[in-house]
This record gives sequence, C-alpha cells and structure tokens, in this order.
Amino acid sequence: MTIPTYLPYFVFAATAATVIAILYGLNRSLAEAKWQAADRTRTFRVSAVILLGWLALDIALSAMGAYHVTFGDIPTIQYGILLPILVGALLIWGSETARRIIAAVPQQRLVGVQLYRALGVIFLILYVTGKLPGQFAWPAGVGDIAIGLSAPFVGLAYARSPRQATGLVAAWNAFGILDLIVAVGSGFMTAPSRFLFLDVQPTSELITVLPMVLIPVYLVPLSIVLHLASLAKLRREAAEGHGRIAGARA
Repeated sequence: MTIPTYLPYFVFAATAATVIAILYGLNRSLAEAKWQAADRTRTFRVSAVILLGWLALDIALSAMGAYHVTFGDIPTIQYGILLPILVGALLIWGSETARRIIAAVPQQRLVGVQLYRALGVIFLILYVTGKLPGQFAWPAGVGDIAIGLSAPFVGLAYARSPRQATGLVAAWNAFGILDLIVAVGSGFMTAPSRFLFLDVQPTSELITVLPMVLIPVYLVPLSIVLHLASLAKLRREAAEGHGRIAGARA
C-alpha cells in the first residue's frame, strides 16, 4: 500500500487547523461570557491538554499499528472511535464544568466550526486516484462536504433568528451524525478485515494507517461530540425558555 506524498501534509495540517479553531473559539467565547481570567485560563489549558493529549495518543497508537487491519484481522478501530464519544457524552451530560462551557459558547460557533468537515473532499481525491473504493469515498466525501459547507450558513441563520432556526440546527446536527455513521459503516464494510462485507478493490485499508486513520479515531469522534454539545445546548435553552414562560404565568 502506497501512501501519497501529499497526504500527511493535508491530514496533519487539517487536524492542526481544526484544533486551533476550536481552542480559539473556546477562549473567545469564555471571554465574551465574562468568565474570570483565572477560570478562563484554567479551562483553556485543560481543554488544550485534553485535545492535544488525545491527538498525541492517537498518533502514537496509530504509529504502532494499533488500528491497522488486513485480511483476516479483527478490526480494532471501533474502540478508537467509540471510547472518545462515550467519554464526551458523559462529560456533556454529567459534568457541571462542561455544562458551563457549553452555555458560554454561542450555538452558531458550535455549529460553524464544523466548516472543517468540507475537507472530506480528500476522500473523493483519493477515490479518483485509485486509493479508496467508491463505496466508501462517495458517501463519506459528499456527506462531509455538504455538512461542512452548510455549517456557517446554519450557524448564521441561528444567530439571526434563534427561535426560527432551532429546528434547522437540530436537523443539521442529526444529518451530521448520520453522515458520520454512514461513513464509518461504509469504511467497515470495505476494510480488509475478517468481517469484510464488500469485496472491492482498492479496499479502505488506507483509512486504518497514518495519517488517514486520524480522521476516524480523532476527527470523527470530535465532530460527534460537537454535534452532541450543540443538541444539548438546544435542549437546555428550550427547557430554560419553558421554565421562564411557566414562571411568568405563575
């Protein structure tokens, strides 16, 4: 399996830009929410350590071949995908600090940051050059491009009219999660593991090694956690709105 020379530059640059955008947006949001400087600095540092430490761990595991799969192997990449999502979901719904952070970050920023999903165009490039199967590249690439390019417009619609755009944001999040589920599922079905469902050439083996493996084990869970945070914020704001209405009537 030959890895195109441009691929590491693309994936590592895209991943770095994504992390920088998230941390910049977080710091700016906490400042706008008038968090005390000490709390803001501590939260920013802890968030940076989590994001960068997670990335470093994924790179180390990938370099050791922990997620690489060939014909007859039992896949392990699912653990790299599901465990961060589980941890993120537990924090979103169980951590008071996470609740405060989500409350401080504007909804349009939670949505708009996923513009990076448009970088899924790389799947189509790799398909055209014969490195990925169309059964994986087309649904993963087109879905990511659609979600990524629409993110700023959905965020802007919410910023202009939160009430009218609530349904739009919820639907966008649902389609964003569905896109990732389809992409992961098609990746599993075309990977050369013991559970190969589609006999295709080329397979999606490229997705299980560096640098491409960072997409499923880092960017995919990160995207789903952002979707969950956005949905949680919608639900909490709706509950608060109903509470204010009930209080006013009382």
